[in-house]
Amino acid sequence: MLEIFTIPFLQRAFIAGALVGFLSSYFGVFVVQRGMGFLGSGLAHAAFGGVAIGIFLNQEPLLFAIPFTILVAIAITYVKEKTNLAEDTAIGIFFSVSMALGIIFIALKKNYSSDAFNYLFGSILAVNYNDILITSLLSLVTIILFPYWKKWAYSSFDRELAYTDKIKVVFDDYLLNIMVAITIVVSIKVVGIVLIAACLVIPPAAARLVSKTFSKMTVLSIFLGVISTFIGIIFSYYLDLPTGALIILLQAVFFFFFMLIKNNS
Repeated sequence: MLEIFTIPFLQRAFIAGALVGFLSSYFGVFVVQRGMGFLGSGLAHAAFGGVAIGIFLNQEPLLFAIPFTILVAIAITYVKEKTNLAEDTAIGIFFSVSMALGIIFIALKKNYSSDAFNYLFGSILAVNYNDILITSLLSLVTIILFPYWKKWAYSSFDRELAYTDKIKVVFDDYLLNIMVAITIVVSIKVVGIVLIAACLVIPPAAARLVSKTFSKMTVLSIFLGVISTFIGIIFSYYLDLPTGALIILLQAVFFFFFMLIKNNS
């Protein structure tokens, strides 16, 4: 079984999977705690618009998807702050517009099916060194921004009190949503646009069931995100099944296991 760790494309998959598992699970704790599960789904589908532009122009899709999704995340936050519309309404608007743009650009492009399929459903076994480099840089930025964890946690639990303590809550919201947007884009090659929202929600939700503090929830969420990715890749290789789908199913197993523990404790 150890030979699996000597195969180059699987080595790249394990590295990319570990980084994506860390990023999605780390930012996912704030998504879950703030009740923003729809944001992950919305930004994931918004990323499709950027991917489609890249495919249409015969360029690297991620180079277009990253700025496109960041702009959507900023626009969602801006609309939420400047209007009396609920956040899910703003997400729904930009979700729909981005998907419509993506469909139009894909329709204008001939012989697009394989590229679009890889981004929709994930292809972790096809990740290259550029994908790993981008994901590594985002992980480094996340570590540099770790002092914001306390601010994001504070405003997640008590937004009004955070305002009172003169924390720049709105700026922090923009920054968090931008980081979530970038995480989604760099993760779509691993699990795909269709499934990435689950990676943002399931490990943190499972961790929340059995964690007494937010810090413990964060650590457990990261552990679950990384270990489920590793096991999912191994199962995918030996069972010849889609990697992204197996990763999500393993995360769901962890969730229901912790739910049983919680209910029986």
